[in-house]
Amino acid sequence: MIAAKDNTHYFTPEEYFAWEEQQLEKHELIDGQVYAMSGGSVNHGRIAIRFTAMFDSHLENTGCITGNSDIKVNIVGTNHYTYPDVSVTCDERDKNSTKHITYPCLIVEVLSKSTEAYDRGGKFRMYQNNPELRDYLLVSSTSVEMDLYHKNDSGDWLIINYKPGDTIQLKSINLSFPIEQVYRNLNLELEK
Repeated sequence: MIAAKDNTHYFTPEEYFAWEEQQLEKHELIDGQVYAMSGGSVNHGRIAIRFTAMFDSHLENTGCITGNSDIKVNIVGTNHYTYPDVSVTCDERDKNSTKHITYPCLIVEVLSKSTEAYDRGGKFRMYQNNPELRDYLLVSSTSVEMDLYHKNDSGDWLIINYKPGDTIQLKSINLSFPIEQVYRNLNLELEK
């Protein structure tokens, strides 16, 4: 989640990495500007944890890396760095990086009122620069619903809307699961 612009200094990636190591909170880097990340709700955090655990278990012994919101993603061909809620990379080019990954095949963003427009718009447009990205999953924290942006074999992005009773299909990591698995025991009314 992005909060307000933190300052007017323009950072190079190297300056950004060194500066952020000294900060108490995380920041995204877009167009040389840093943006402080705001905290999420309890449901937001629980949903993100469930995805991270599910993906990590499913991908055990595959060589893929499941990342939580502490792992930066470099937008391909730019000096932009974001913190998605969950990411998965199976790309060899990401295996030896200690600062960030660049080629995730799957990104999950748990939506909040303050970031939903950005996650659906500008952030998704940036992520589309990644030739390896196949699935971009937007997850509601206020109701049982998810929107999957899936890139098909022709390179077209399809939007699939999921609701209660549906089975989510993430072709990027060959995983299917019932939507209710993510929302079990959550009080969604608290978020509205």
